[in-house]
Amino acid sequence: MNNSNYHRKGFGLKDEVQGDLRSAYESDLIAGLRSNGNTLTKNGITIKLAEAFGFCWGVDRAVSMAYETRKHFPDKQIWITNEIIHNPVVNNNLRDMSIAFIPVRNDGSKDFGGIKKGEVVILPAFGASVQEMQLLEAKECEIVDTTCPWVSRVWNRVAKYEQSDFTAIIHGKYNHEETVATSSRSRHYLIVQNLAEAEWVCNFILQGGVAAQFLEKFNQACSEGFDPISNLERVGIANQTTMLKGETELIGKLFEKTMLRKYGPDSIDEHFLSPGDTICDATQERQDAMLKLVDDPLNLILVIGGFNSSNTGHLQEIAKVKGLKSYHIDGPDCLGPGNVIRHMEEGGMHETREWLPSGNITIGITAGASTPDQVVAEVLEKIFSIR
Repeated sequence: MNNSNYHRKGFGLKDEVQGDLRSAYESDLIAGLRSNGNTLTKNGITIKLAEAFGFCWGVDRAVSMAYETRKHFPDKQIWITNEIIHNPVVNNNLRDMSIAFIPVRNDGSKDFGGIKKGEVVILPAFGASVQEMQLLEAKECEIVDTTCPWVSRVWNRVAKYEQSDFTAIIHGKYNHEETVATSSRSRHYLIVQNLAEAEWVCNFILQGGVAAQFLEKFNQACSEGFDPISNLERVGIANQTTMLKGETELIGKLFEKTMLRKYGPDSIDEHFLSPGDTICDATQERQDAMLKLVDDPLNLILVIGGFNSSNTGHLQEIAKVKGLKSYHIDGPDCLGPGNVIRHMEEGGMHETREWLPSGNITIGITAGASTPDQVVAEVLEKIFSIR
C-alpha cells in the first residue's frame, strides 16, 4: 500500500509517549535484577531470571506505534483488528485509551461494518490478511501498520513460492492471527502444526492415499480447492515466526528428504524450496535462554505470558521436555490468595494448591516476548508475599 493514508513508521512521537510506556511497562526491580546477574534471594526463595525474556523489539515497536497513533489522532475513532500482542495488560491499556477492538461474530469472523471513512485502524504486530487490507483500503481508512518485520520477511518468502508456483507448507497454528495473515498471501498452502502432522503429509506424498481423507484431516488448514496430489508436487517451507526453531528445522529437513526420495537429487530444486532462517531472532533468543535456564538446579519454573501466546507456550514445552515442574501463568492475578496458583495446562485452566514448596528453593522465571517487565515484577512480589 503506497497511499498517504498508510503509515508504517509511526509519527515521530516516540519521545512524547516514552514516559507513558515506561510507567506502564518497565520496572526498577527487573532493571536491578538484570544488573545483578538476573538473580535475587529473599524470604528463602532464590529467583533466577532467564538471560532473555519479556518484550522484544517488534513488540516494543508495535505498542509504541499504538500509543503514538492515539497521540497523533487525539479526536479520531481508532480501531485495532486484533489484540496488538498476546498480553492482557497491554490490550486492556489500549481499551482504556479508547482504542476499539473490531468485534467478532459468533462464527469467528470479524465485523468491520462499524468502521467509517477516515477513521483510524491499527494492524497488530501479527499483521493482517490480504482480504482485510483490501477491505480497509476500500473504506478509505487511515491505516497504521505495526506488523513485525520478521513476519513481513516470511510473507516475502511465501510470495516467492507463489511466483514459482510452489505450495507453501507453513509450520504454525491454522487459527493464529499471524498464520492466517501469512497463508492469505499464497494461492496454495498447507498448514502443519507439528512434526507428527508433517510426517503424515510426507507419508501421503510417498505412499499415496485417499484425497478425501487428507482433506478431512486438514480441512481448516489448507487453501480452498486444495488438491493433495498436484499441490504437493512442488513445496516450499514457511513458518509462524514464534514456533520452536528446532521443530521448524526438522519439518524442513523431513520435506526435503521426502522430495529427494520421490524425485531424486537432480530434480530436487524443481520440487523443494527452503526458507532459510525465518524464526524471529527474539523468539530464538528466548528459547536459547530457556534451554540454558533449565540446565540450572531449579525446584520449579514459572513461564509468564498471555495464555494465547504461541511463543510463551513453546517456552514451557522446553521445561516439560527437561522434566521440570512448570506453570504457565499470565500475571500476578494467577497467584493467591495463599499458596494457590491458577495456571494453563493442556488448553485448560487448572488450580494447584501448595505449589510453592517450603524451605530454601530456587525458581526459574521466564516470560514470553509480549510480557512487560512490570508484569514479571508483580509476579515476583506476589511470590515473596506468599512467604
